[in-house]
Amino acid sequence: MSEYYQPPFTMTEEITNLVIEIGEQVGAVVTYDSLKPNPTLRRESRIRSIHSSLAIEQNTLTLEQVSDVIDGKRVLGPPQDIREVKNAYEVYERMSALDPYNVKNLLLAHRIMMDGKQLVHAGTPANYVPELISQLFTWMKQSKMHPLVKSCIFHYEFEFIHPFADGNGRMGRLWQSLILQKWRPFFAWLPIETLIHENQDGYYGALNVSNVGGESTAFVTFMLRIIRDALDEIIESQDANRNDNRHVGTNVGINVGTNEEKVLLLLKQDGNLTARTLAGTLGLTQRQIERILAALKKSGRLIRHGASKNGFWEVIE
Repeated sequence: MSEYYQPPFTMTEEITNLVIEIGEQVGAVVTYDSLKPNPTLRRESRIRSIHSSLAIEQNTLTLEQVSDVIDGKRVLGPPQDIREVKNAYEVYERMSALDPYNVKNLLLAHRIMMDGKQLVHAGTPANYVPELISQLFTWMKQSKMHPLVKSCIFHYEFEFIHPFADGNGRMGRLWQSLILQKWRPFFAWLPIETLIHENQDGYYGALNVSNVGGESTAFVTFMLRIIRDALDEIIESQDANRNDNRHVGTNVGINVGTNEEKVLLLLKQDGNLTARTLAGTLGLTQRQIERILAALKKSGRLIRHGASKNGFWEVIE
């Protein structure tokens, strides 16, 4: 094999535009400054990331259960799922000390994440794995590509090499977050894993398209869209939060509680409210409201009766 490996990838106009757009968004984001002194927000973001990344891998624990496990509370659930949460939390807590360009750090993170499993390959012959991983890390160190593109290419190549018997998906997502974190620290709290979980079919679809095409271009495009959407949501939330508490207090007589509780309170008063109306009332985006509604339905706190046009919402006490 060649000592210097160049991952197959084509820079497209869309990818170039996405990098430019995300760069502009990064300049507008002040989330890291607001999260840094607020351990509660940091912790909530981390719990969502862990829950989403593990849920993609069929972990059955709910977001609330994941939070309870991390708090040391007793949780009724599969022991393996509980162990996965504890392992993942330990790795995420160590992220700031990990070097994304160091193979030993990758192995350390995987050992913690998977509770001591060894470097065993499940696809390509195992004797090729150390060299392939070494080539990938050498390329990462030497490449002059933008960190946004580089992190996406690494994610895809890591999944393609599939170096471990288990945990490749969660490690690929973790390592992309780590690469981005070293570029801009606030990426440590950006819920990329959550957006991937919400777009799971698209995630696996992009991997498959890249596999068939023999290069990472389709996957890179998909991941950059995910990052752009995540930053869009943060920027929208920042703008909304400037007026949210005062706005909500004026309209519904409350200025405390989560957005979920605010949605439930509004729907309890009028079950015919649309997502657009809820978004306008709470100062959120319609996409944020739709995600909140989906989560409330999944948790059993909200039931939809009838079609989208003529139906109504029922709040479950």
